[in-house]
Amino acid sequence: MKRNKSRKPKYRRILIKLSGETLGDRGFGFSAVAIQRIVQEIISIHELGVQIMIVVGGGNIIRGTTATSLGIDRPTGDTMGMLGTVINSIALCGVLEKAGIQTRVQTAIDMPRVSEPAIRRRAIRHLEKGRVVIFGAGTGNPFVSTDTAAALRSSETNAEIILKATKVDGIYDKDPKKFSSATMFQKISFQEVLDRRLEVMDLAAFAMCRENRIPIIVFDFFKQGNLRRVVCGDQIGTLVHL
Repeated sequence: MKRNKSRKPKYRRILIKLSGETLGDRGFGFSAVAIQRIVQEIISIHELGVQIMIVVGGGNIIRGTTATSLGIDRPTGDTMGMLGTVINSIALCGVLEKAGIQTRVQTAIDMPRVSEPAIRRRAIRHLEKGRVVIFGAGTGNPFVSTDTAAALRSSETNAEIILKATKVDGIYDKDPKKFSSATMFQKISFQEVLDRRLEVMDLAAFAMCRENRIPIIVFDFFKQGNLRRVVCGDQIGTLVHL
């Protein structure tokens, strides 16, 4: 795909929320093809001068709720899930660095041998220097999702928007896989999402975004070039606004 480098980004500081499943093959483990595709999408907006943060889940390795089915208590299971997000963060960092993009991993659990602590001012300084910042280990607390971590980090760093990378092209009034009459919203308010009980993020994350006036775009990350188009202001996906 030939890139138009003359395009100007609409957003200068963004946070991308990735599920762990995007890194794997059929949602599990790691796929070189999947990770390279993610990295190429990130490179396509980094070259525009966009300041990029990433929060990645750990579902391709283990979820806290899955661990409980093994007889493990929820706090321990959530800790296992947080460590899974750190593995994913290190994997993304390694591939981005190999591609020539300076990247830093910050974690909510102290791991000085493999990452920096999640420090707001340090993260902002990295962004100002053009480095990609990947946040791992969620918020460092059990019973809290990586969606909430994304809302927290974007609030702390004054991100202009959260880009929620999904496999669907936006938010629908009902499940488009089950109902052919499902209609996608181009724009929808925070209040209408609540009124319709649409699942965009978990409630804690959603409330934090609303309180801190951070819009969310839900879009199909798997269509090549969509990330760049979203950042440049094209009507892609669904915008959740105040």
